[in-house]
Formats: sequence, structure tokens, C-alpha cells
Amino acid sequence: MATTLAFDVYGTLINTHGVLTLLEDMIGDNAQNFSNTWREKQLEYSFRRGLMQNYIPFSLCTKHALDYACLTHKTQLSNDQKQQLLEQYKILPAFDDVKKGLEQLKAQNYRLFAFSNGAADAVNKLLETAGISEFFEGVVSADDMKTFKPNPGVYSHFLRETNSTGANTWLISSNPFDITGAISHGMRGAWIKRSEDSIFDPWEIQPNTVATDLVDLKNKLEDIN
Repeated sequence: MATTLAFDVYGTLINTHGVLTLLEDMIGDNAQNFSNTWREKQLEYSFRRGLMQNYIPFSLCTKHALDYACLTHKTQLSNDQKQQLLEQYKILPAFDDVKKGLEQLKAQNYRLFAFSNGAADAVNKLLETAGISEFFEGVVSADDMKTFKPNPGVYSHFLRETNSTGANTWLISSNPFDITGAISHGMRGAWIKRSEDSIFDPWEIQPNTVATDLVDLKNKLEDIN
């Protein structure tokens, strides 16, 4: 059976800080801090919604997190400016290594799927805009389950949708919470550590392998498999 690779999208394939140029035009030097708050709160809101079983689409978590970032940083953005940022979020760029890495992994006959908290239509638009949609057999979204990763039901949904087993499936993510969630559910996990400053949670659950980017991932998987 061919090995299945489940790629997290936001923060792993797609650079969520791709809004920085627009943010810098709007708010200047505090753009990076603002972007960090926006992303961190986006994830927190999805976790809380999942635990509360009070689901809203990931795009609304993103919108609410933007409002929070404005309040935290005492930044007044007009409704038009907020909408510009949210529209930019729909067409974020891929990281520089992604296309080459996906090409190499596809050539190794892995089965590639995008696996995201985002709704399928939003993820498909991101992949198409970034020019990488051709590498994937499909998109599996947590939206189908009306909850978010790392809920174990979302990983079960992925395995069902792709006709895969945990033992022959790797979750590829730069988000530690996603790796621990997948491994807890019997999958294997490859952490993409894009920054030396990134820290993996010091739990009893650790990634099966660590790569600096998707090109490095191809080499790491070759060594293991």
C-alpha cells in the first residue's frame, strides 16, 4: 500500500504571514507583532470552539482573531481595511520550498492530500492561487465534521476519506498541536521546523521525524522508509 501524506495547509504549505506587506502599508512597523497575534488567536479560537462544540467556520475564527488583534494592539482599522486583509488571506502565498518539495514527493509515488481546518473551497482556492493544487489527490477538511483539529474525529475522517490506515499515513505540519493530535490517533508525524526559534511541546508525544522544509522532508522520509 502506498504511503499517504496528509499536509496541513495554513502555516505548513501556505505562509500565513503573507499579509505582512499589506499590513505594513496599513500600520507600519508593528505589522509583524500584529500578524503574530492574529495567527495565535486564530488557532486559539478554533481550539476553544472545538472544545465548546460551538462550531463556526475557520474563516470566522480568522475574522474574530483580526478584531482581537486590533483591540490588543490598539490599532484602528476601517471595515474596508479589515476586508482587504481577509481577502488577502484567501490568496496567501506558498513557502518558497513547497512546490519543489511536492514535486519530489509526488515523484516518489506518495499519495498527497491537503488536510486543513479551513473549508474545502477556501483551501482549494489557496492551493490554486499558489500554483500547487496539481500535486494533490484531494482536499480533506475538518469543516465536514463541524469541528477542528486536533479533535481525534477529524483524523478518523481523513483516514476514511482517503482509504488510508494510521500506520501508513504521515501528518506533515509545522504546527506541533497537529502533530501530537495525529500521533495520538495512531498516525505518524513529521514536524516542519521552519525556524530555529520554533519549539515543540515538551510532552511525551514527539514527532517521528523533523525536517526544515519539504525538500528536507523528502530526504528524511527516504531514510525512514
